[in-house]
Amino acid sequence: MFKSLLNLFFPKICYACLKLLQDNEANICVDCRHDLPITNFHFNNDDSVKKVLYGRVNIENGTSLLRFEKKSNVQRLIHSLKYRGYEDIGFSLGNWLGNELNTIEAYKNIDIVIPVPLHKKKLRERGYNQVTKFGQQIALALNADYFEDVLTKITNTKSQTKKSRFSRWKHSDELFSLNNTNIIENKHILLVDDIITTGATLEACASVLQQAKNIKISVATIAIVS
Repeated sequence: MFKSLLNLFFPKICYACLKLLQDNEANICVDCRHDLPITNFHFNNDDSVKKVLYGRVNIENGTSLLRFEKKSNVQRLIHSLKYRGYEDIGFSLGNWLGNELNTIEAYKNIDIVIPVPLHKKKLRERGYNQVTKFGQQIALALNADYFEDVLTKITNTKSQTKKSRFSRWKHSDELFSLNNTNIIENKHILLVDDIITTGATLEACASVLQQAKNIKISVATIAIVS
């Protein structure tokens, strides 16, 4: 009865289509989940993510859960996750992708999951890192450690998508710093982010992580720009 009253005054909606959720649905309705443009990269040995970073940084494996297009449900999900405080979206998508990766041999040896960090100013403004729960759920599914204090963003930059590739590369070492190097040495790291477009941010993070000895890096994101 209490749950019914709660839903009456605070109805649960699908974060994708904004329709009311049924009692057996959480965050994303069944219809939207079935209609979301899933990549299946990790099931099909598709190297689309690796191709984005090819020649810039070496990664073992790369995957994205969804394909991103403007004015789509995927864009609405990521916008709600980043700017409307709907962190449960990250929880649901991380649980979804984590359970899939746990069935893939190439991801079963992941030791540590590390999120792309926010600058401390942006973190204060937003109140959370949008990929925290996404990464935590993947780490849980893979029985891996989750560390948010290994990478620190030291430069509060605007989007790099309009910069040239040379400009992004030139300043990449100014964006992030590496902490607690000893805990990632000799480890396989899964670097997670919300979306991969040009790959500049992931390239910058991976380049800094590679300062540690004998590490391997894989990448997983919520979405990839088509």
